[in-house]
Amino acid sequence: MYVDLLTLYLLAVGILLASAGMLFWEHRTNPRRSKALRLLAAGFATLSLGCTAVLFRHVVPGATGAALCNLIMLCGYLLVLSGVAALNGRQYRGAAAGVLIGMALVWAIWSAQWQGILWNYVSAIPIALVSAMTAREMWRCDTMKPLRPRQLVVMVTILHAALYLARGLALPWLVSAFGPAMQPLASKLTMIEGVLYAMVLPMTLLKLIRDEAHGQLLSESQTDYLTRLGNRRWFFERGERLIEGIGSNRPVAMLVFDLDRFKAINDRYGHQAGDTVLKVFAEIAQGVLGPDVMLARIGGEEFAALLSGDDARHARTRGEAVAKCFAEAVQRRSDSAGILATVSIGMAQFDADLPSLADGLAAADKALYRAKSLGGNRLEVAQPAGQVDEAVFS
Repeated sequence: MYVDLLTLYLLAVGILLASAGMLFWEHRTNPRRSKALRLLAAGFATLSLGCTAVLFRHVVPGATGAALCNLIMLCGYLLVLSGVAALNGRQYRGAAAGVLIGMALVWAIWSAQWQGILWNYVSAIPIALVSAMTAREMWRCDTMKPLRPRQLVVMVTILHAALYLARGLALPWLVSAFGPAMQPLASKLTMIEGVLYAMVLPMTLLKLIRDEAHGQLLSESQTDYLTRLGNRRWFFERGERLIEGIGSNRPVAMLVFDLDRFKAINDRYGHQAGDTVLKVFAEIAQGVLGPDVMLARIGGEEFAALLSGDDARHARTRGEAVAKCFAEAVQRRSDSAGILATVSIGMAQFDADLPSLADGLAAADKALYRAKSLGGNRLEVAQPAGQVDEAVFS
């Protein structure tokens, strides 16, 4: 099937315009990435304008038409680079201006004598450079690393950069070695790859940004707004998976925390002070228990932690340390001075025959109820009937 250059250019123009429109529309529904989406939409729209201008470059006398087309295309690639960099909170204003000015000077100085060389070979070098920088920015985007489309964006931009680098450096040698027929063949191959680039890169970037937004929504649905800990849903979903993956050869411990007389704190000092106490507890518990322990707010003033391995073996010591540090921290805070806040803790520990998460929490809850009934400010360990093991915090 024969496809001429005109058809390829028109196809690229249509795809780029459609992609620009979709990216611009997306920015209205994604305020967090609005700047990046607008830059990307502007970049692909500018590339579409550049492809259109190429079809009419011979209308302008001399090398002016070719120079304008190249600079418009280069501007589009720089906008795409800026859009990808914006995803990582970076910008390339000075560098972009330098590249454009530098290429404009190259055309101004040498276009009269070397128009063909500049158009066919030299103009590809800055495009290759900017595409490689785009791949680098995408690779450095830490917030996007867990998302699979990121790898495709990097691959597409690296291949695009490699093709244009080969056009600028290897094509002159190929034309010299195999004759002028290599030039139109290279142009057609460049345009075929350009059509694929125009189709794959914008759609992949759009998918990447949508996946990120979906992940954020999912995370928010599983996060407690006040303390930024996981919520009850997150704790049960992830906790069940963790227990299933542990097997029977690692100990597990569950701690349930309940702030003592929390309603009285709200009634006496106000809900803002109560919120402060909750946030202080979350900060202290996270710091003492460590990053490997699952900690969540599962009720109003109730928190739960799931510990495994060595953390589980030291669960009691960790629980006691949380209670002690929490009471001291509340006293030190200027916005909660005068508030006497303590916590009761129920603990259940299992060395083998691990229960379900619900059963383990139920055992820890029974120990917690016992701690509350004995006056609070203490840790109770779930034990077989008739045995009691307790720690009281002074």
